Amino acid sequence: MKLNLITTTYKDNVKKTVNENITFIKDDERENELINLYPEVEYQQVEGFGGALTDSAGYVYSLMDDEQKKEMISNYFGKDNMKYDLVRIPIDSCDFSLEHYEADSDEADENFNKFSFERVEKYIIPLLDDVEEKYGEKIEIMLSPWSPPVYMKTNGDRNYGGKLKKEYTKRWADYICRYIEEYRSRGYKVTKLTMQNEPKAVQTWDSCIYTAQEQKEFLKKYMWPALVEHKLDDIEIYIWDHNKERAFEWANTIIDEETDHMVAGIAFHWYSGDHFEALQMIKEKFPNKKLLLSEACIEYSKFAATDYLKNAQKYAHDIIGNFNNGMNTFLDWNIVLDEIGGPNHVGNFCDAPYLYDTKNKKLIESNICGHLWHFSHFIEKGAVRIGFTKYTDRLDVTAFKKDNKIAVVMLNRTEEKIPAYLRLNGYCAEMEVEPNAIATAVIEE
Repeated sequence: MKLNLITTTYKDNVKKTVNENITFIKDDERENELINLYPEVEYQQVEGFGGALTDSAGYVYSLMDDEQKKEMISNYFGKDNMKYDLVRIPIDSCDFSLEHYEADSDEADENFNKFSFERVEKYIIPLLDDVEEKYGEKIEIMLSPWSPPVYMKTNGDRNYGGKLKKEYTKRWADYICRYIEEYRSRGYKVTKLTMQNEPKAVQTWDSCIYTAQEQKEFLKKYMWPALVEHKLDDIEIYIWDHNKERAFEWANTIIDEETDHMVAGIAFHWYSGDHFEALQMIKEKFPNKKLLLSEACIEYSKFAATDYLKNAQKYAHDIIGNFNNGMNTFLDWNIVLDEIGGPNHVGNFCDAPYLYDTKNKKLIESNICGHLWHFSHFIEKGAVRIGFTKYTDRLDVTAFKKDNKIAVVMLNRTEEKIPAYLRLNGYCAEMEVEPNAIATAVIEE
C-alpha cells in the first residue's frame, strides 16, 4: 500500500500545501494514537459537491476578465481540481439578487403566456453556460424558490415571510413546473427541487412561511400532482431546506406511506449549529432518504469577515460531521461575491470561497476554498463512506473509498501537532497533522 499525505495550512493567512509520501509498516499491536480504518464497513454513497449560481454571483462574474473567469471556473468545475458536479439556482429572486424579479408577475396570466426568462438570462445563464463548457457536459441543477410571485402571497410582498394564498396553491405548483420546463427546453439538466427555501424564517428578503403539515399538504395535493401532470416526476424532491435543528421533525411529519415515494430526501442548512444527531436520527428512521446540504456560508452578521482560518475551519468541521452522520451531497452557497460579500439587495453580506475585489480588479481565493478542495477533490462522486475509529476529539476525521483508493480527511483546529497512526489491514502509517491544518491521506493498494 502507498500513502500520500496532502496538508494545507494558512499561517499568517498564506496558503501552503505540502505532499508527503509515507510508508506503511507491519502493525506491532500498537494501542495508542490510532485511527483505525474499516473499509468493509460501508455507509452512504456520495452524490457530489457544488455551489449556487445566484443573480449576485452571476453579476460579479460578469465584471471579471476572461483569465479570471477561466481561473475560477476551472478550479471549481475542472475534473482535476475541485470537481464540482452540481449547482443550485434560485427560482426568481432571492437575497443574493441585485433586485427583486419574477418570471411572471401578472395575476391575470393564468397560463403563463407572459412568462419571461429575461432576468435569468442577464447574469445566471452566461455563468451557467461557462460552467457547463468547462465541466464538459450538462451539469445537474437543483432549483429552489424563495417566494411565490407577490400576487400569490398573503402579505402582498416578496419579503417578510407571508404565506401562499390557498387559491394559488395549484398555480404556484404549475409555476414551479414552468420554471423547470424552461430550463429543460434550453437543454439544461434540472434534476432536483426543494419546495421552499427556509420555510420557517420570516426574512427581510424574499421568503414564504410553511408549517411542516402545510408543506406536506402542498407536496401531496399540488406539487407532486403537478410534476406528474407536466411529466416531470423524474425530478427529485427534497423537503425542509432549512437548518438542522428541526430537520427530524419535518421529516417525521411529512414522510409517511402516502408521501414516501414523492420524497427523495431532506435538504438542510447549517446556520443553527452542528445538530449532527438530527441527521443520524433521520438516517436511522428513513434509511432510503438522501441527505443534502443545500446551503452554507459565513454570515458577516454573525462572524467576523477577517477570521479567515476560523471561518474555513467551521466549514470543514461541519462537512465532516454531516458526512459522518449520513450526508450524501454538499452544496455551498454563492460561488463568488464581491469584496464586501455582496451585492445583496438587503445588505445581508456573506463570505464565499472566491471574492472579487471590484475596485482593484482582483480575484481572491479564500481559506474556505482551500478547505473545500480537500473534500471535493479527494471524495469523488460514487465514493462510499467507511467505518473508522479515532483516539482523540482533537481531530475531526472522515473516510471514504472508491475503487482501489481510500481518502481520509483530517482537521486539526488546535495550535499543536497531533500524532496519528493510520491502521489498515494489519499495517500502520505514522504521521503528524500540523497545527491548524486540514490534511487528506490518500491510500492506494
